[in-house]
Amino acid sequence: MTRIPHWLAQHVAALRVVLVLTLLTGLAYPLAMVAAAQVPGLGGTSEVTGADGRPAGSSLIGQTFTDAKGNPVKKYFQSRPSNAGTGYDATASGAGNQGPESVVDTKDKPSLLTLVCGRSKAVGDLEGVDGSRPYCTDDGVGAVLGVFYDGGTSGRVTRAVSLNQACPAKPFLTSYKGVRVTCAKPDADYSHAVTVPVRGNAPADPVVPADAVTASGSGLDPHISPAYATLQAPRIARERGVSTADVRKLIEKYTTGRALGVLGERGVNVVELNIALDRTYPKQGA
Repeated sequence: MTRIPHWLAQHVAALRVVLVLTLLTGLAYPLAMVAAAQVPGLGGTSEVTGADGRPAGSSLIGQTFTDAKGNPVKKYFQSRPSNAGTGYDATASGAGNQGPESVVDTKDKPSLLTLVCGRSKAVGDLEGVDGSRPYCTDDGVGAVLGVFYDGGTSGRVTRAVSLNQACPAKPFLTSYKGVRVTCAKPDADYSHAVTVPVRGNAPADPVVPADAVTASGSGLDPHISPAYATLQAPRIARERGVSTADVRKLIEKYTTGRALGVLGERGVNVVELNIALDRTYPKQGA
């Protein structure tokens, strides 16, 4: 029996792989998705109807519940931040592309740390709770020093600047290792300074949940954590003229479990929850 040359056997094996993957991903998978889309609850439209009977967007895409000036509308639950366009723009889905090393603001763009700090302070002010977080200043920017040493990157500290607090702001620290901390001058060059984030005395577990201050990867996720929804419940109750317990019951009703029981975390669909609010507890006089 004649054996197939080694080089030809490799090509035959490669062609078989291509054929199998083509059948699986090019035919079987698309057909399976089409079939799944026909199952009630898995496919079909995601359009939701508002309390007034009009279309109110999609249950799969988040929305901002703010006024024309961008201020939160207090009678509604607030969504998490979004980096999709100007916020929840389905045509501009995307993330902010800033990572944990983004701690120093630039002239054109705030750092991720400052964004988180500012959002946490704003949520704290809105809900009447402590909005402080580690590595954040009281005025809501990243608590980061630019430290100059007489040996370049080590030695005696000769100068310390609060990098994210532009003059005439008051630095969050009076001094650092015996040197007075100064505010940052807008056009000064601090590139030779050693960046030193300062933790501060904020609690390790902030009152304001992480999803209240960070955007989802797509910028379109309509869900918030049960913790963030619960944090907003007292405000919603005051605005709607109902008890906090009633609002919490509604939150629980619109809380979904983990995917397949193990993946991800529980979430609350803000779009559906706010529609339910208008239907169940319409604000008096609204």
